[in-house]
Amino acid sequence: MVRLRIVGIIGMLVMAGCLTSLYHEQAIAQEANSRSVPEWVAEIEKVFIRSEDCKQCHERHYEEWKGAREQTPDLKTFGRVDAALLHGTSLESPVFRTVLGLWKQTNPTADEQGRCLSCHVPAVTVFPQHAEKMVAHVLARKAGFEGIGCSACHLMNGMEKGLNSPPTFKLQPGNTLYGPYPNPEENLVHPAAQSEHFRGANYCAACHFDKVKDVAQRNLPGEILEGTICQDCHMEPSTGSSTSRRGAMTRAIGRHWFRGVVVAGTMLKNRNLQAEWLPRIDVDVTKAGTVVEGTGIVKVGSLPHSFPDGDPVLKQFFLTVTAKDAAGKILAEETKQFGLPYDKILRGPIPDPFIKGGNTRKVPFALALPADTAASSIEAVLTYALIPMPEPPVLEKYLTTLETETTREEARKIVQEYTQRHFLTYRVKALP
Repeated sequence: MVRLRIVGIIGMLVMAGCLTSLYHEQAIAQEANSRSVPEWVAEIEKVFIRSEDCKQCHERHYEEWKGAREQTPDLKTFGRVDAALLHGTSLESPVFRTVLGLWKQTNPTADEQGRCLSCHVPAVTVFPQHAEKMVAHVLARKAGFEGIGCSACHLMNGMEKGLNSPPTFKLQPGNTLYGPYPNPEENLVHPAAQSEHFRGANYCAACHFDKVKDVAQRNLPGEILEGTICQDCHMEPSTGSSTSRRGAMTRAIGRHWFRGVVVAGTMLKNRNLQAEWLPRIDVDVTKAGTVVEGTGIVKVGSLPHSFPDGDPVLKQFFLTVTAKDAAGKILAEETKQFGLPYDKILRGPIPDPFIKGGNTRKVPFALALPADTAASSIEAVLTYALIPMPEPPVLEKYLTTLETETTREEARKIVQEYTQRHFLTYRVKALP
């Protein structure tokens, strides 16, 4: 009798699971039809559930992800908080749309467009055939699909390096959603399971690969950050429930707005962080006379986390070396730029950024001085910009694709702001 009762209970649970799955697929189809989305978008949403559906139970995390709880002027204008782009605005951000539009003018292939979207729209790794459609919809300001939504992160259950790595994440499409809890609570909406990757630095480094020396490591090495991972700082830990309706109230939870800082001014207020995370410069002069020769040495601190923030593929760095006389007059100057132009982005292996944690870069220089002058000092200044300056033909070609003068002016403003050089560090060395 007891066996029959157990079998009956198991049968009811299986039936409930089947009905839940069937209801879920029907609900997705009905919602897609009501929104009049293209068939390819509906196909994606059968695997990548819209975050609006997750909001019903996870309202707090949804609002954090979307930025609804931090409506600052920066967020309203550029889709960012304190200069940090929100994951929930990965496709809506005018900054992303402008950069994508500029890059599109260099005629990237479908595969290259898929590589670009792999971090901004992880679903493209499961549906690579829709890459060009995704780009077209983003540029037409009618995306109609999500970029980095709830399911895009919570379907991740593996890390590996492939031919086009980074990114290094692996998605496991299916009904099961993954998270950090060892004992996820049962529910009638979706199966849940623990994934070890949610408590590892390699989870974030799958896309933010310029922040660490080795993207395969789960922990950040170094005495100061021993036992610390990205999520400890960027997901503001607290205690409560991961659901709005029910759930254990004593679990450790993290905020889902992933706050960061792009401009290094905030870092400069903290001397400890400045010493460990910001790059430092030294100047080695090997010859002084009519030509001053030497090497600029750029170091990043002992910790693997490097500054500045921003897209690891787009960032540009500028090392300017200047020779001055005793009165401070500039005698000669040379600037070297490091970073890819638009027509080289994703056309091959992704190079390491000029600044990367745990690395030292040596840059030779040679300054020819005017006749009858003598250099008294050498000054090295390191600056950076968040995106490349587009070539004039590329910019003009992109602007002609925009329909109104308002949108064209918006694009010009974004290019102007994000190509501005920001100061990082400098060093002055007296010459004998």
